[in-house]
Amino acid sequence: MGWLILALMGAVTFLYGVSVHAELLCLLVKPLPVLALLGWLHDAPPGDYRRWVSLGLIFSLLGDVLLAWPGDLFVFGLGAFLVAHLAYLKAYLSDCRRLALLPLILALGVGALLLGILIAHGLGPLLIPVIVYGLAISAMLWRALARLGTDVPKRSALLAAGGALAFVFSDSVIGISRFVVPFEAAPYVIILSYWLGQWGIAASAFHQQRG
Repeated sequence: MGWLILALMGAVTFLYGVSVHAELLCLLVKPLPVLALLGWLHDAPPGDYRRWVSLGLIFSLLGDVLLAWPGDLFVFGLGAFLVAHLAYLKAYLSDCRRLALLPLILALGVGALLLGILIAHGLGPLLIPVIVYGLAISAMLWRALARLGTDVPKRSALLAAGGALAFVFSDSVIGISRFVVPFEAAPYVIILSYWLGQWGIAASAFHQQRG
């Protein structure tokens, strides 16, 4: 319950900070929901899966701070989240290694569509970093979807897949808002879908088989 209260307090305060453009307040409280997830995750069954998800949350915390820091640290934040996605990818590979051709095609299609839109509007010096990041998040989505319908516990597979989809959606909105068409509701859509995605990924560790 304590972790839930911390997460809710951080989330509500951050949303308030966004609404009044209080950058310092946002910087201070933005990491709290993911920090709460990291603490909550400590109660999940131990193992490789939990270990890699925990690492992903730690680098997500770093990315949260870098993206909220005054000044343009977008590339560094991108790098932190790149490592987070690779950690989640490793978690999914820890209990499922089937090829899963259909999820692969779907993930590549989503990644290619988004990258195509962003590249068409010009990425400048961010072209290579964004392509690398796009490949990483597409791979993470592929491996999350690949766990569906296997001997992986059903709830774990569903939560991880839903979390991965929400994370991809959040990142897609970031790209569209930053490089294509900025819109007023973007900060709220981005952060809410991001928190939902992180919760799904963290919650999937609670339904892993013990041992």
